[in-house]
Amino acid sequence: MEFSKYFDHTILKADASEEEVNAVCREAVLHHFASVCVNGARTRQVSNLLLDTDVEVCTVVGFPLGAMSTMAKKIEALTAIEDGAGEIDMVINVGAVKDGDWEFVKKDIEEVKEVCTHNTMGREVILKVIIETCLLTQEEKVMACEMSVEAGADFVKTSTGFSTGGAVVEDVALMRKTVDAKTAALEKETGKTWKRVFVKASGGIRDLKTAKAMIAAGADRLGTSATVEIITEK
Repeated sequence: MEFSKYFDHTILKADASEEEVNAVCREAVLHHFASVCVNGARTRQVSNLLLDTDVEVCTVVGFPLGAMSTMAKKIEALTAIEDGAGEIDMVINVGAVKDGDWEFVKKDIEEVKEVCTHNTMGREVILKVIIETCLLTQEEKVMACEMSVEAGADFVKTSTGFSTGGAVVEDVALMRKTVDAKTAALEKETGKTWKRVFVKASGGIRDLKTAKAMIAAGADRLGTSATVEIITEK
């Protein structure tokens, strides 16, 4: 895979202007990044700008707290898909994780995955689940990843970048190990082939050394606003 395709070029700050978002899209097209990741209100703008390019539209859902209702997340995801999103990055319900309510955590993800799979646009959209590692214990990180796999997520993602910390190599390695082990266990249990679940590292990735360390630890995608600086450092 081309190095540039590891990156979701991200602009999620609340005061991002129309021109700033346009500039991010131009950079993404120039460098052939995997996607441009934006808040929902910018989805249609970005979709129009990225039409007929090799850059996907990625929209965050339930961002940045994950604490809204499942229905709200589903409506937000559907709206983003109708506006042109090809990838959805949803935030897990961290409070439910802390409660140990794994049935709710799984159902919350499944409901958004259903929208990503069956929607008014008739196309399947990638779902990434942000587990917000900085707020979780090691055991909670493992369980959150396992629930994401069971719920049909395409990716597990470390962080929003808006909480108390971002991606760390140790968490990426743990997530990679966990989703691979859970996939193997489900295949053994069901006798069916289970799709590979990918890992996205996001939050605090601002230089080439860090980006390469995340990839070496098992990251398949990197979310950062410093994408151009990293790619040109290479």
